[in-house]
Amino acid sequence: MGQRWFGRQFALLSRPGPFRLISLAALGSGVGTWFAAIALQVDVFDRTHSAVWIAALVIVEFLPTIAVGLVLGPFVDRLSRRRLMIASDLARFGVFAALPFVKTALGIVVLAAVAGLAWSVFRPALYAGVPNLVEEEDVTSANALLQAIDNGTSALVPPLAGLLVATQGPHFAYWINAASFLVSAGLLAGVPAAKLQTAVSATRGLLRDVGDGMRAVVRSAALMTVLVVWTTAILANGAINVSEIAFAKVSLDSGDFGFGLLAGAAGLGLALGSLLAAPWIDRRGVSTSYVMSFALMAIGFGVAAVAPNVWVAALAVVVSGIGNGAAVVCNYTFVARGASDEFRGRVITLLMSATAATFVLGTLLGGEITNAVGARWVWGGAAAIYVVVSLLALALAPRGDASGMSRP
Repeated sequence: MGQRWFGRQFALLSRPGPFRLISLAALGSGVGTWFAAIALQVDVFDRTHSAVWIAALVIVEFLPTIAVGLVLGPFVDRLSRRRLMIASDLARFGVFAALPFVKTALGIVVLAAVAGLAWSVFRPALYAGVPNLVEEEDVTSANALLQAIDNGTSALVPPLAGLLVATQGPHFAYWINAASFLVSAGLLAGVPAAKLQTAVSATRGLLRDVGDGMRAVVRSAALMTVLVVWTTAILANGAINVSEIAFAKVSLDSGDFGFGLLAGAAGLGLALGSLLAAPWIDRRGVSTSYVMSFALMAIGFGVAAVAPNVWVAALAVVVSGIGNGAAVVCNYTFVARGASDEFRGRVITLLMSATAATFVLGTLLGGEITNAVGARWVWGGAAAIYVVVSLLALALAPRGDASGMSRP
């Protein structure tokens, strides 16, 4: 069964056409993004030596997602998704080309907010269009493959970025990222706009358009599952994210390399989880796979919280990453089954908005708790949250995966 699914995933990548262009764009963008992710946090931490500043950096990258979901989501269904994605790439090119000339932590945070706004438009436009790029039976494989590409770069790049930033400083990583967005924009220009969007949604006015998206979520068991379960899980994700650099450099005394190693371990787990998700869903169903994913996250972060060194912690983070990667694929599977193309863009942005809000809350709490009692307590608390989330998924996920297509 697994071989059949993996063969289907790589067959999608081997065929010339728009999905391969999208996949290559994701690969180029992912390489630069993960170079920059390490560089930004190291740059700000070395300037301020404060987890609160790291929290500010992470928060401004996600705050725009809240605004996009509440206000701009309908435009992902009304405007050309390809143009939105290209514009987002060009905006991020400008941000990272400017960062080497910024002299203050505040300036870095402001530009990171601009990049966050561009990302919050790019991602829903991409995933809203994926079900239109492939056959219906290949949608889960396509989402899994895109997640695997993104997560694969997060596995391979951060350790290299940690070494590069430690020896060369962050500016070279910023230039790599800027170039990657130019490459991504060029690849996206070769994707026919009609392939990402079967029909342009008619508007009934901004407030009604947003309301249509909200009703689509409320009326679908699958979408409500994602809203409640993933929104709760992301609270722990935010706390883990902001405390990771302190966990590596202070709790485990492993320096910049240790930070890169943990980020790379998470990326490896995410990539494996993304690839394993499709056969899991095929064999056990999306609902059961969802519950299993959060159980793995609880186990991984629980072990990492008490790890004696960075190597044991990294192995545990791989386990948690597998669960995280599989959970994200389950999220997009629920969305593909629960929302039509006419409403899919605003549904994704609304879900992203809700999860971004709790991510910000988790980040704030994680930064304060890390400064007060240390990162190990944050990671242990996150493991407890994932236990609760696994039980929520068990209670809410539709049985038999009969999600139903929701329309307002």
